[in-house]
Amino acid sequence: MADPEKGTTTAPAAEEEMSEEEVDDVEEEGEEGERKELVDKLMKDPQVLAALQTKLRRFLGTPSGYIGSLPVAVKKRVKALKKIQLQYTDLEADFYKEVHALEVKYDKMHQELYEKRRQVICAEHEPTEDECDFPSDDEDEDKNLSKDMEEKAKLEEDKEENKIHEFDENTKGIPEFWLTIFKNVDLLAEMVQEYDEPILKHLADIQLKFHDEPMGFTLEFHFQENEFFTNKVLTKYYEMKCSPDKEDPFGFEGPEIFKCKGCTIDWKKGKNVTVKTIKKKQKHKSRGAVRTITKTVQNDSFFNFFNPPPVPEDPNEEMDEDTQALLTADFEIGHYIRERIIPRAVLFYTGEALDDEDFEEEEGEEGEEGDDEEEEDDPDYDPTKDKSVKGQQPAECKQQ
Repeated sequence: MADPEKGTTTAPAAEEEMSEEEVDDVEEEGEEGERKELVDKLMKDPQVLAALQTKLRRFLGTPSGYIGSLPVAVKKRVKALKKIQLQYTDLEADFYKEVHALEVKYDKMHQELYEKRRQVICAEHEPTEDECDFPSDDEDEDKNLSKDMEEKAKLEEDKEENKIHEFDENTKGIPEFWLTIFKNVDLLAEMVQEYDEPILKHLADIQLKFHDEPMGFTLEFHFQENEFFTNKVLTKYYEMKCSPDKEDPFGFEGPEIFKCKGCTIDWKKGKNVTVKTIKKKQKHKSRGAVRTITKTVQNDSFFNFFNPPPVPEDPNEEMDEDTQALLTADFEIGHYIRERIIPRAVLFYTGEALDDEDFEEEEGEEGEEGDDEEEEDDPDYDPTKDKSVKGQQPAECKQQ
């Protein structure tokens, strides 16, 4: 439409609106294309995919909406079943409390046997011939050897034993009993440093003490007099809970450790293996002068076991991932010492208990390998996506 005064042509208002809409559409299409391109790039990033998978795991097992679609009368019956389930959970908690009471009862009898064991280890009691009368697999095998072979094998064995331990017939008790166990068990061996070993040679006994209120137990590490610290006993206290969580009552699986507390080690001067001194050079910003400072930092050591990170008093307070990982490992170790090491110490010393556990592990691995072989026959099988061949996270430490 022409304007006679200005000599220009003005487009109708409707046409101006249409052109603006078209511009908006073009811009939106461009932005959409950029978003798709960005998403494509991100989905090819392994770190982004891993983070996304972690988020999606939270939704696993969540209701699909099926329960919500049920008639009111059916929903009420489901609620009735949940109420029955909660009653079962409460009874289960009572059951575990009685089991703990039974453990305490029998522990009094166990202590008598543990004391006899300690006396033999520490050379306070020399077993009689009758007390030593126990069948040995090695002895049965030796019967099939000729005398010459038997003597040769014995000489080689004695030579090897003397080379490693430097023990002889005059050796008292069973030296390095607990240190040998610690070195045999992978879970504990990972904690023991070379400079810890001279200290652990003085470990005379590990005792277990149950307590009822609150439910839990204490591990007592008894040491002979040594040049490293003045403590005769180092303690590790574990507290357990045996009641369903109000926020998640159906998640109850029995008693579990939720808190632990160590003790103060009275190290002698210059003998603290849990810390180390490092030297650092610092340069003055303006003058350029250099000075050397010393700093004390934590050192890897088994004896850090007696200084665990504190558990927040407020149950709603969240712990950082590092603290949570340390406590999870600590609970696992405390549970393992209580359930396995103390009751079966001699079998871990000889390695027989280790053989049993290794055999069980190998059986599981063979089963998995069998499954893998079957799956490899599938032309669509992708081993990189198979969860069974990836490292699994350790289960939460439960005390049952």
